[in-house]
Amino acid sequence: MAEDLVLDTAIRDWVLIPLSVVMVLIGILRYFVSKLMRSFQVPDPKIVKEGQVIVRARNLRGAANFIPPKSFRSRRVYFSNEENGLLFVPKGQAQNAQAQMFSDPNMAMDMMKKNLSMIIPQTLTFAWVNFFFSGFVAAKIPFPLTQRFRSMLQNGIDLSTVDVSYVSSRSWYFLNLFGLRGLFSLILGEENAMDDTQRMMQMGGFGFDPSKSLSAEKDGLDIVQHEWALPKFEHRAEAVLKKLVS
Repeated sequence: MAEDLVLDTAIRDWVLIPLSVVMVLIGILRYFVSKLMRSFQVPDPKIVKEGQVIVRARNLRGAANFIPPKSFRSRRVYFSNEENGLLFVPKGQAQNAQAQMFSDPNMAMDMMKKNLSMIIPQTLTFAWVNFFFSGFVAAKIPFPLTQRFRSMLQNGIDLSTVDVSYVSSRSWYFLNLFGLRGLFSLILGEENAMDDTQRMMQMGGFGFDPSKSLSAEKDGLDIVQHEWALPKFEHRAEAVLKKLVS
């Protein structure tokens, strides 16, 4: 049977609150350090042009039914023509995004700076938490949980008799590490708030591949079934006016 523990207020004052405050300050400091380390890059005109072409083709797909059929067909040929269409990418000209990233030293250096700005603070903070706060029961969740949460909430505590709702100091560190996005969005702004889960997902990215986006947009534009909606609006407006007059 799980035992109920009485948590000392000193644990709250010297473990729980300092750990939470330090995690918030480290997140803010890491944001400004990564901002200073970020180098300014002039965007590639070719990539900018391809991105604008994708946006224009996407707008054409979204508003296809509001232009006449002849106009839509001419625009679709202009974008998806197999000879000189803007969305057509020959097989020999498709670029490998991974090779393109490693061929650009500035892009590889920025990625390395981004990874270092995440890995080094995490390593030092985890070593600090593991050395000073290991083995503490820091908090208790005010609702019951199943046994599946024990490994997540009681990391560093090897006691099966303790109730699952108690949170160890090491688990509290991980909860703060991956769950402070809402607080950072209030402090740094929504566009600058990014938790470590998203940063880890970005570490495996190899850049933007415009050829795949162009091909996908071309396929989406080719399968659009055009149906002009304006004549229906005229008939609907005529029916409404007849009802109002009568």
